[in-house]
Amino acid sequence: MQNILIVEDDMDIQELLREFLKEAGYEVTSASDGIEAMDLFVKNKYDLILLDIMLPKIDGFGVCELIRKQSQIPIIMLTALGGEEEQIRGLDLQVDDYITKPFSVPILIRKIAAVLRRSSRTQEEGHKAIEYQNLSLNLDNYTATVDGTAYELTQREFEVLRELLTHQGRIMTRQNLLDKLWRYDFYGDERVVDTHIKNLRKKLGIEFIQTVRGVGYKIDKEN
Repeated sequence: MQNILIVEDDMDIQELLREFLKEAGYEVTSASDGIEAMDLFVKNKYDLILLDIMLPKIDGFGVCELIRKQSQIPIIMLTALGGEEEQIRGLDLQVDDYITKPFSVPILIRKIAAVLRRSSRTQEEGHKAIEYQNLSLNLDNYTATVDGTAYELTQREFEVLRELLTHQGRIMTRQNLLDKLWRYDFYGDERVVDTHIKNLRKKLGIEFIQTVRGVGYKIDKEN
């Protein structure tokens, strides 16, 4: 049974999420502040974290930053802050999805299932890799190796890079990537794709992802 950690200080929302997730077949653990969340995370193994932003002691951004220093566990951020700035900050911290309050519980359940499916599918692909110049993208985890140095990627970063590498020479529009990778569980600006490309370039120090102005992105075929 997959185990989800809920980090939410509103006890009504926390209890609501607990009940619906248990009904959906998940094992559930909950925390009410950032320190408790980190303590539970260090001591236990979880498959996914639902993380509120407005938390006592350590806010959700701080918790996410601490977790990302040691793990690429899927994180879905929950928040009443629906502004673009907050969403971009969450994406820069490598969250896997973002949903604003008030939210539909059935949609949230489907988002959780989608993220977990992607995580499971990637783990089952076996020890394979896509090679391109000085990059090796490992398909059995979210690791990219550049010049011998390994970097962990979020699910979405991994999927975006994999799509570009498996369609070398083809322009992938932002809408292409949204339709294929985000599907029905995306509500927002297509510039979310730009944020993931920026993160990949910065994290890996690669220059071969080309911007096709006003359209999307591409990687040239290797000769």
